[in-house]
Amino acid sequence: MRAMPDSPGPNLRLLAPVAVGVFAVALLIVLATSGALFGGGADQSAGGSSPSADREGESSERRRARRERSRRAGSYTVQAGDTLGSIAEDKNLSVEQIQELNPQLDPQALSAGQRIRLRE
Repeated sequence: MRAMPDSPGPNLRLLAPVAVGVFAVALLIVLATSGALFGGGADQSAGGSSPSADREGESSERRRARRERSRRAGSYTVQAGDTLGSIAEDKNLSVEQIQELNPQLDPQALSAGQRIRLRE
């Protein structure tokens, strides 16, 4: 009868470090192909957007100009991350006023690019 060894064989001792290495390589591949590792990837505009531009690739000056046009026009284009409360606060309105002007508006389903009325 053969005795059982007290410790696992050398092949099992290498399994954990190899698994960690494989995971690290897979993670680097995913990050590199998504553009997160080397800053941007293919979705950056060729117009020379700088790293200081906001997440949507639009400069703060352009955003300010667009907001001013929207304010004059009485409408607002929803941006990523906007909530009805943040829009109301920014435009000095109440959430109820915005909802009265936009009865079709679902406050829980705002989407970037959606236009909402701010005055009659």
